[in-house]
Amino acid sequence: MVLTVPALLILALLIVQFALAWHARHLAHYTAERALAAARVQHGTAAQGQARGLRSLAQLGSGVLTSPSVTVHRTPNQATVRVQGTVMPILPGLHLTAHGTASGAVERITTPAGGPS
Repeated sequence: MVLTVPALLILALLIVQFALAWHARHLAHYTAERALAAARVQHGTAAQGQARGLRSLAQLGSGVLTSPSVTVHRTPNQATVRVQGTVMPILPGLHLTAHGTASGAVERITTPAGGPS
């Protein structure tokens, strides 16, 4: 009993820790998708994408994904967003990170022939 109860307790805490890591990963991917949606519109900017990502994280709550960062890179043709942070620790000494990336073409209006308007 002295050996099995602590082992089961540690196992249960590990399960909770990895469930939190899985959830934090999904939060990071969702935030990256939201930021990408703002950054890739025709007159959007990287700053608008970053602001949307930070707003999404604030609305979702930052308890699971601590110390998050949102990085947006936008060129005339492509926008890429990377969200990363640290997973809330349950077990001391176990430091996990979660990240999400989204990328897509920048929207632009074209003529029926395919050229820019």
